[in-house]
Amino acid sequence: MAGWQILGRVRAVVLGCFTLLGACGSCSGEDDDELAPEPCRNDVGPFTGEGTHYTADGTGNCSFEAGPDLMVAAMNGVDYNRAAWCGGCVAVEGPQGEVTVRIVDQCPGCARGNLDLSREAFAKIAPLSAGRVPITWRPVACEVDGPVAYRFKDGSSAFWTAIQIRNHRYPIAKLEVRDEAGAYQPIRRATYNYFVDSSGLGPGPYTLRLTSTRDQVIEDVGIALGDAVVRPGIAQFPICP
Repeated sequence: MAGWQILGRVRAVVLGCFTLLGACGSCSGEDDDELAPEPCRNDVGPFTGEGTHYTADGTGNCSFEAGPDLMVAAMNGVDYNRAAWCGGCVAVEGPQGEVTVRIVDQCPGCARGNLDLSREAFAKIAPLSAGRVPITWRPVACEVDGPVAYRFKDGSSAFWTAIQIRNHRYPIAKLEVRDEAGAYQPIRRATYNYFVDSSGLGPGPYTLRLTSTRDQVIEDVGIALGDAVVRPGIAQFPICP
């Protein structure tokens, strides 16, 4: 996050569970801790399957870099669904415990409902020697600090633009950009976890609208175009009750 640069005028509006960064239902300026947010939508699971393990470093089909946090997993090919789970977190329960992992990769050979966990994560639910164990898993909020971020893929320009969403609390359902007429246009998600417009989004800066799988919405204004850079938003999806 140290490499983020804030360029242009940036603002955010969070809708769904929260509006204008305050809780819905009683947006009266009271202390947020005393407000009861509306339930978030589209909660799914739990799911059942089998857990296996692999040697992980945080990289994979989701196009994230290697990192020190090895509590990660690869999603089976069916549920991967064009990177729909990338960057999201799931709590996995096995024979000897539970662990929360972030989805960073795809396991094409895994059956629906299965997860391929890092060795470090697998060891928290079963002995590595077990190899394959029954699991139950469900989506949970990722423990993140700060706002969501937008990573422009190397080679991005006004004529070909690819944006990856990072540091999000819940999986991303869609990304849209506001056009000159003020209407939002969807950007198609590639299987490698970038939202790509093959004709480009123009020179920017952009107004982008994110929707989480819980139907929360963040709007960021003033996101500047870049080539292999990360731009911060100014809001984060609130934790669903």
